[in-house]
Amino acid sequence: PFTRELMAELENINRFTEQALYYARSEHTEKDYSVREISLSGVVHSAIADNKYLLRQSNVMITVDEMEHKVYTDDKWVRFILDQIISNAVKYCTDQPTLHFFAVKKNDKIVLSIEDNGIGIAQSDLPRIFEKGFTGTNGRNRERSTGMGLYLCRKLCDKLNIEIRAESAEGKGTEIILMFPVSDYLTGYRET
Repeated sequence: PFTRELMAELENINRFTEQALYYARSEHTEKDYSVREISLSGVVHSAIADNKYLLRQSNVMITVDEMEHKVYTDDKWVRFILDQIISNAVKYCTDQPTLHFFAVKKNDKIVLSIEDNGIGIAQSDLPRIFEKGFTGTNGRNRERSTGMGLYLCRKLCDKLNIEIRAESAEGKGTEIILMFPVSDYLTGYRET
């Protein structure tokens, strides 16, 4: 148990370090992009593996629906975005936390959804969660929020041409939605 707790803390330190480094170079991240075709399933499973000790320590039940989708983006930075989303899901979890990943193709987008059953976001806070430094009611109550994670996610998504939005109801969990454009380079998708 001690080792797992230590490993979870190391994952947290790594996440905060990544946040600080991304913020420090946020005006020039495009110099570090490697945009290519990636498996959405692969990047989701990598992000889960990046956070395995944190997820285990919090007893999060994870479900990942089958994803055959490929997207044209940067693997490293999408993992960073997913790491922030996973971290928030754990930070604001309930007694029996769940995390559900699924993807569908809708029109000209591949839509990846990450749903949790956490405490949710107050409707008055929802429009501001992607603002720099905004911690909201939950962040102030939990005292562990920097107000930077979702801000950095939005900033990265803007640079990678990924739409990001959130849906939530207080006490009913949160769904973060990432919408990847279907590239002309990618073919063979079925409508869902």
